[in-house]
This record gives sequence, C-alpha cells and structure tokens, in this order.
Amino acid sequence: MGGWLRFGIAVGALGGMLILLGLFPTIMGIEPSPGFGILRTTTVLIGYTVMTFGAFVFVQSAYYPGQPHTLGQQIAVRLSMTGLLASAAAGLADVLGYGSNAPGPQSRPVLGTYQTVGIVTGFILAALGVLLFALLGSHATLLDADSDDLVPEDDETRPNQS
Repeated sequence: MGGWLRFGIAVGALGGMLILLGLFPTIMGIEPSPGFGILRTTTVLIGYTVMTFGAFVFVQSAYYPGQPHTLGQQIAVRLSMTGLLASAAAGLADVLGYGSNAPGPQSRPVLGTYQTVGIVTGFILAALGVLLFALLGSHATLLDADSDDLVPEDDETRPNQS
C-alpha cells in the first residue's frame, strides 16, 4: 500500500473522528451544552470536509495514480466543494446573520430543521462528487497498462481489440 493511500485513509479516519466528536461529545468526556450549538456544528462541518478530502486522496492514489484528472473528475471535485459550501452556509446561517433564529443578547443560535436539511443535502452532494470522481476517471490507460503484462507480444495470440 502506497504512502498517499495510507495518508488518504488516515485523513478520512480523522474526519470521521471529528464528526463523531461533534455529534457525540460525551465520547471524549466533554459535557455537551443544551441544543446543538455553533461549536458542535462547526466540528461536524470540519470533520466532513476533512473526510471528503481524505476520500479524494484515497480514490486518486488507489485508482488513478500518476494520471491527470479528466474533465468529469474536475467537475466532480467542484460539485463536492459546492456541497461542502452549501452545508457550511446552511449550518452557520444564524451565526452569519441570514438564518431565522438570529442570536440576540439573551439567546444562542440554534440548529433548526431547515438548517439540518441544508447540511444533509450538502453532505449528499459532496458524497456524490466523490463517487463521480471515482467513476469518471480515465480507465483506458489502466486497462492498456495491465494488458501489456498479461498478453504475449505475439500478434497471433493477441485478442481482437475492435
């Protein structure tokens, strides 16, 4: 297993641990505040961003090492980043001032239903971007490189490539 492959797995695992820490802070012995506040929301958003980055590194190093990205893969990366940005915008809407529960002097921002739907939708878009990145890579170069090792040089035994 290559170095970048291990790095992608480690970064993805770190992102998963950050997500778990944000969702369930009692795992680390941290007493959660009532509700789902800014710090927990930010921790989950950062964790999912780190996990998505780890997934991209893993897919690139496992399936397409040393190959340039195709146009489809570049679009998939942009789709994924758009999903992460939408999640951050939805999750931090109250803090940024355009949410429905703006914090006042006596109140705290609360993660509402619409914000939760926005976060989950953005996460789904980001995951779809990683999936498309894995599927839209250049497979022809991989098949040609593998077939040279398996097929003898004699043209009579080489299968038809039409």
